[in-house]
Amino acid sequence: MFGLSFLDSKEDETPLPPPPPSLEVLPSEVSPSLNFTLEPVNLGELTLLKGRVSTKEVLGLPNSDLVPGVYEGGLKLWEGSIDLVKALRLDVQNGNISFSGKRVLELGCGHGLPGIFACFEGAAVIHFQDFNAEVLRYLTIPNVIANVPKKLQPAATIETNCQSGAEVRFFAGDWSQIHQLLPCVKYDEKDLNCHPGDGPTSGYDIILMAETIYSVSAHQSLYGLIKKSISRPHGVVYLAAKKHYFGVGGGTRRFLSMVENDSSMDACLVAEVADGSSNVREVWKLSVK
Repeated sequence: MFGLSFLDSKEDETPLPPPPPSLEVLPSEVSPSLNFTLEPVNLGELTLLKGRVSTKEVLGLPNSDLVPGVYEGGLKLWEGSIDLVKALRLDVQNGNISFSGKRVLELGCGHGLPGIFACFEGAAVIHFQDFNAEVLRYLTIPNVIANVPKKLQPAATIETNCQSGAEVRFFAGDWSQIHQLLPCVKYDEKDLNCHPGDGPTSGYDIILMAETIYSVSAHQSLYGLIKKSISRPHGVVYLAAKKHYFGVGGGTRRFLSMVENDSSMDACLVAEVADGSSNVREVWKLSVK
């Protein structure tokens, strides 16, 4: 079952530990000894693979959806990730979006299915981000390798795949700090400013994220990262999430209210899913005003 069991209780007000340091995770760091199994995810005419690993084996934690500040749920496949891939497929088919030659960033990637879809659709750059390096090392990277054709797979130690021209890289860290590592974000340590840059190849054309807004406390840092990372003036964000996450107060309504008050991005509803398996879920598209 999908579900969000960790959201059934009130958010823990205990101070969180400091976030782990931001770092790039290389495909060569994948452990071949980990018990990694694959299962199909059927999306109509498209079938992707999702890996399954043990939270206890990877992180030394009991099987849990989330441990705030330690593990942010990246080893589980959430409904929003599948909703997002379906919405992206439909928008591609209807000519509303094209990934060809685009720079793509998936935030809170976990299994990375939306980013993998972008790879299939001809994106030139696909960068995956997750809070936990272990999620990237033991789940995301093996999942990318299992899904994409060999010519599109990330090289073992080099970020750019010369055969396809696609750049596939993986970055771990907190949303408040990860901008310092992201290659498409211009970061100036001297004045502590960062922005997508001024050149035609600066910033990400498409930012993808699913089930990232469950915690209200993370909304500001996530939205701040989006504004630092998005390409202007034509960059877009696809967001898949529930209308409301009971117990922690997050959801599309709270997040979009913040976006509206900021007045720098427009929001358009792409899809609504009410299949009875959870709260009503939505996919939204944000664009720079």
